[in-house]
Amino acid sequence: MVYRGYQDFLVQELPLPDQGKVIMVEPGDSLTAVLRKLEGEGVTRVDWRWRLLARSQPVTVHVGEYLLEPPMQPAELLAHLDSGKVLQHRFTIVEGWTFSQMLAAIAADPVLVQTIDGPIHPAEIETIAEAIGAPELEHAEGWFLPETYYFVRGERDVDLLARAHQAMQQALDEAWQARDTGLPLETPYELLTLASIVEKETSVAEERSRISGVFARRLNKGMRLQTDPTVIYGIGPSFDGDIRRRDLQTDTPYNTYTRDGLPPTPIALPGRDALFATASPAEEEALFFVADGQGGHTFSTTLEEHNRAVRKLIEMQ
Repeated sequence: MVYRGYQDFLVQELPLPDQGKVIMVEPGDSLTAVLRKLEGEGVTRVDWRWRLLARSQPVTVHVGEYLLEPPMQPAELLAHLDSGKVLQHRFTIVEGWTFSQMLAAIAADPVLVQTIDGPIHPAEIETIAEAIGAPELEHAEGWFLPETYYFVRGERDVDLLARAHQAMQQALDEAWQARDTGLPLETPYELLTLASIVEKETSVAEERSRISGVFARRLNKGMRLQTDPTVIYGIGPSFDGDIRRRDLQTDTPYNTYTRDGLPPTPIALPGRDALFATASPAEEEALFFVADGQGGHTFSTTLEEHNRAVRKLIEMQ
């Protein structure tokens, strides 16, 4: 009877819900402690059968969250705990987010351990620069790569930021090394800055290199960039969603209608595609572009053509 009972135990499926069950293994937890947690949730009953199985199948219990999914037998549970394959959570930094938007999303994440105290202006990065291993960082905008990052419970917000910063450094270096000759950019930081503008100007993948080409040609010709996203960034939190003529005429360090060249810093977090599109702009002649009312842009070589495209857009509205 004892032998038969043990054999039945080995092949029985644990009563797990269809969506699975998450069990947290805390530092110092023994296998028995973990099994007691499962017993408390009605998954199993801790008795001699588990002790016998553990002797025949030794287990090193690793700290972390484990997702137990059906079907799962007792031996499979022990193997899962021994594997150290803890539950992975994910956080996505969205292309075109500002540093402040990214921090707000991180602060709202229910799993990350929160250590950053309140909103931080990108120019006040010194408060967390040391924690992310970038003490030399003077301005945070643009310096975190939009991607999906996987992490385990217990990871801190600054741990994720450190990974995103290192990823951006690598992506920027790769884009800079692959850049075309003749770009009107002297440093990787200037590439990062222009890429952030390209990112904010379009979400259409095939347009990124065309828009970066317009900006590169304008810079090479000594023309102002005259791009609305930089003006909006310069307005800051008071921007109400509508850009007006007076906004284009009000001088700020980020107003590319009133100032030559690039703004002093990036204005958003550019993705990898925007970086490489900026490093290798399309070889065209367009110097202007305007929204076409259908999600894309109309590109023009002359101011006359551009004005016609602007009038057409106004008529569509």
